[in-house]
Amino acid sequence: MMSGIRGRNTKSEIFLRKGLHAEGFRFRTHMPLPGKPDIVFPKWNAVLFVHGCFWHGHNCHLFKWPSSRPEFWRTKISGNVTRDEANITKLLEAGWRVGIVWECALKGRARLDSSRAIESCSKWLKSSRKRFELVGA
Repeated sequence: MMSGIRGRNTKSEIFLRKGLHAEGFRFRTHMPLPGKPDIVFPKWNAVLFVHGCFWHGHNCHLFKWPSSRPEFWRTKISGNVTRDEANITKLLEAGWRVGIVWECALKGRARLDSSRAIESCSKWLKSSRKRFELVGA
């Protein structure tokens, strides 16, 4: 079953890419950097990750620990969170600015207005802030 889960070009990624491209941002996708960022903005020295709330253990309404095989899932998701933190540290040390857009910001009952989500990412890219995180309302 897990082989059917998309890792690239998800609906959330495509939505962000289209919106940011319309705002005039040019980017690369899936460059070989630590953590394999979903969207890379070389001109702005920034990367964006589009994280699924379940797979990356986000504390929101979209995340719920599975009741079947709990040890497996705790190990799997905890490992993802630890790996994410290590990759973000590597990117920051290499001089990249790192942004994370959580799935709950783009879908579900707490999602943000689509123009607000794109605007938030755009403002961060134009700023000098090193970190950015976009979550649902």
